[in-house]
Amino acid sequence: MTDSPPFPSAAPADPPSPPPSHYHLMGIGGIGVSAFARLLAARGVRVSGCDASSSELTEQLEREGIPVAVGHSPTHVSGVDVLIASEAVPKDHPELVAARAAGVEVRPRMSLLDELLRAGPSVGVIGTHGKTTTTSMIAVAMQGAGLDPAAFVGGIVPEFGSNARMGHGPFVAEVDESDRGFGNLQCETAVFTNAEDDHVGGNQATYWETVEEQHAAFARFVGHARQVLYCADWPGLNGLCAGAAERLSYGQAGGADYRAVDLHPDAEGTTFTVEYRGEVLGEARVSLPGTHNVLNALAALAVTHLYGGDFGKAAAALASFRGPGRRWQRVGQLNGALVIDDYAHNATKVAAAVQAARQTGRRVRVVFQPHRYLRTQQSWPRLADALMGADEVLILDIAAASEQPIPGIHATLVSDRMAQGGHGGVRYLPDRAEVVRYLRETASGGDIIVTMGAGDVWKLSRELAGVGA
Repeated sequence: MTDSPPFPSAAPADPPSPPPSHYHLMGIGGIGVSAFARLLAARGVRVSGCDASSSELTEQLEREGIPVAVGHSPTHVSGVDVLIASEAVPKDHPELVAARAAGVEVRPRMSLLDELLRAGPSVGVIGTHGKTTTTSMIAVAMQGAGLDPAAFVGGIVPEFGSNARMGHGPFVAEVDESDRGFGNLQCETAVFTNAEDDHVGGNQATYWETVEEQHAAFARFVGHARQVLYCADWPGLNGLCAGAAERLSYGQAGGADYRAVDLHPDAEGTTFTVEYRGEVLGEARVSLPGTHNVLNALAALAVTHLYGGDFGKAAAALASFRGPGRRWQRVGQLNGALVIDDYAHNATKVAAAVQAARQTGRRVRVVFQPHRYLRTQQSWPRLADALMGADEVLILDIAAASEQPIPGIHATLVSDRMAQGGHGGVRYLPDRAEVVRYLRETASGGDIIVTMGAGDVWKLSRELAGVGA
């Protein structure tokens, strides 16, 4: 599997038709769409895009030669061959209407990702948690092992300085289950981290009606792959992988094909040994705390091994890996306290982040921003329970993420349940200036402060650490 053709070109049976000359991407400032823009530009395709507002990402794209228009307008589709739009964009959006009227091909993001995955040897990472970190680790491990991966990541990977990497392959991609079309994609190797009930319920385009419907899509994705590598530690994944042509597993569980054994956690991460079907491949280290990161690193080392990469070099690359943006990101310090920012926004991710913080041996102080009214309505008891392991929790208001408020759903549901459960260090503190003032006055060298959530809580971490946003 190491003799891979260059990515993204492939060798189809029939002569290829010339690629469309101009792609226009709506929402190009998004972390995923901006990665598409970079990958397309690397193929020599003309790329442009638009978004509701400018951002650091759109400014970076413009510096790279990709024009970005601020705002949306039907005039953007003039001279365009293909318009890429998320399924969340309403079908009656003026740009989509103008594109169809002009005969411009309108394609969803998943169609473009499918094209990239099919172009050569590819690895698609799915699961409710850990996709961004695992995808980043696979790409970093492969690069360290002497391979030349291309990558599509839902976060900025420090080693690449980007959310995309251009390489000859294999192509490693994060596949987001919030897009209903993901189950129809085809890749060579599917990496399946876990399956829970996130992005379920409600009538939004990015939500599934039932968890069963979502998990059936996971099973379809796995069934299309040549092989699947799934986490043996997560209940139920083996069943969802029943339709796969070839199954391999990873985890701490006995019987897993790739196993992490002899774990030695410390304040900075975990050292462990990797076995493949009883044979020791070598020692590895992940410089991110938490058992979940051991599993993420194990998946990366397993994939690199499957593609013929050098294990020792891959392990060395992972040992220095500090994580993608907003995934246990070390922002700086405040009065000697370590300031971390983490994207954790559902109960399982929150519990994993709290466990990682506890592993440091410091006093754990969390600033938590619940994300979306619907998600809070569905899971506030679990969120509260997941936060109980922190020494102190400051609760911000819910980040709406364009949702309308739901009567009776408020951030105090989380703080009240924690207080009723006996937690003496929880407070609802919606005034951000007050949060910053309080932590500046009370932070000390024995603390770890974690800003946590999928909204804009990350801005507080920068303010606390005194670094640019």
